[in-house]
Amino acid sequence: MENHRKRTVTFLTIGLIFMLSGIEYAVILPTIWRYLQILEAPPYFLGLGLSAFSLSALLTGPLFGVWSDRSKATKSIILFSNLFEIAGNFMYFIGYSKWLLLCSRLVAGVGAGAGSSIFGFLTRSTLPEERAGIFAAIMACRQAGLLVGPAFNLFLRLCDFKLGPFVVNKYTSPGIFMCLLWTLLQFVVLAGYWDVPPISSQGGVVVLEMKQEEEEEAPLMGSDEEEARTYRAVDSNQSETSSASQRAHQTSNPFKNFSVSNVEEEQSEKANEDPFIQFYLITEFLREEVVVLLTAQFITLFNQTALETMVTPLTQRYFSFGELGNSLMYSLCGVEVIVGFFFVRWLSSKVADRVVLAVGLVICCTACIWCLVFLCKPRGGFEWQLSAFIVGVFLQLLGLPFVAVSQVSLFSKVTAEKTQGFSQGVRRSVGGLATILGPLWAGGLTNNLYIMLGMMLALLVMITVMTVLSYERLAEPRVVQCAQSADSG
Repeated sequence: MENHRKRTVTFLTIGLIFMLSGIEYAVILPTIWRYLQILEAPPYFLGLGLSAFSLSALLTGPLFGVWSDRSKATKSIILFSNLFEIAGNFMYFIGYSKWLLLCSRLVAGVGAGAGSSIFGFLTRSTLPEERAGIFAAIMACRQAGLLVGPAFNLFLRLCDFKLGPFVVNKYTSPGIFMCLLWTLLQFVVLAGYWDVPPISSQGGVVVLEMKQEEEEEAPLMGSDEEEARTYRAVDSNQSETSSASQRAHQTSNPFKNFSVSNVEEEQSEKANEDPFIQFYLITEFLREEVVVLLTAQFITLFNQTALETMVTPLTQRYFSFGELGNSLMYSLCGVEVIVGFFFVRWLSSKVADRVVLAVGLVICCTACIWCLVFLCKPRGGFEWQLSAFIVGVFLQLLGLPFVAVSQVSLFSKVTAEKTQGFSQGVRRSVGGLATILGPLWAGGLTNNLYIMLGMMLALLVMITVMTVLSYERLAEPRVVQCAQSADSG
């Protein structure tokens, strides 16, 4: 029970980390546009400022992932990365020039790179069938931050005083506020984060024992290979029986040499001393299903950040929204996305991840078509234009949880478990590249919405077609499944 408590508190701490990242985004995004204007920055600096954060995360994500895979310890990585968040937000608070503001987002982005280590830790510490639900809950925590953030803006916008030589106003206050929150998080991580043993390791017995009663009542909905790993950690006799059964299945399987899982096992055996050797093989990230998931990661984040960049100038132009109006809008968006993530959490226990992914892509395509038809050239009066805008934003946010959760969960299942930190770092780097290019693409096309949205729709159609063509491969590969099919035949 002690280890059960540690695991639960650790997951709650991870949720708090993601919530703070959402709060940071929500308190800075509504004000950074005016902040840059006050510092006499040209319009393209908005795209640069939003992309700088993602650039740092892109470069540091794989490095933090390799660090966590080698050390199997993420607590020290989180503590180290948070120092960059603290420093970056303090630089944002100082904000003497547009260049310092840009550098502040670069420095803060280094701290976001630790997310790859966290996702690697979650993959190693969860079972495949529960992973999508946990990922959905963690991502919902970030959306909760996006929801809470605008509430903080309601009082941050009232700040108007001096702190020593520094001016604290509604533009600089988000920086010092987030600096204090990230500092407090350091103490929370020190007190409430443990590197619990991975479930698939021998040390995972302390984590699995707490699940033993559930497993006796309802066996895991996974493959024989997963059951063999689980029972090996609990009981050695069961381990021998399950392992022998698994070897018998593999021996009788005529397709053994063509199994992706078997190839991964052979690579892992060759790389016992250094598991990163297998990543020198280009095929690890060029397999069809991996390419599809990485493409889905890139396109969805590219479209999301492009629309986020477009929204603030659009609401200012057509609806005269200020900081308060934008904050309330982001708050309502946060409510919708949180509900969406918890719905996907429930849905992922009923249907396969690839079904969730397909549904999300259909919704995203529908949202993009709506925006092309009704937002590029607004028609009618104020009420009709506002209604069309609300529907477009609603549809876009509705599809986000479906795609985000399913592609992360699937990616963790089709890549090697030993090096999940590095794999998740690569995935997040692809996403980071998208969040760099998205704002840059939208920032220069706020007056040419047909071109901007047309490209976004073309990308969505492309990934939808790729998903349909690769649908059969978008599942966790299992040697046992091939063996059972051969036996039944």
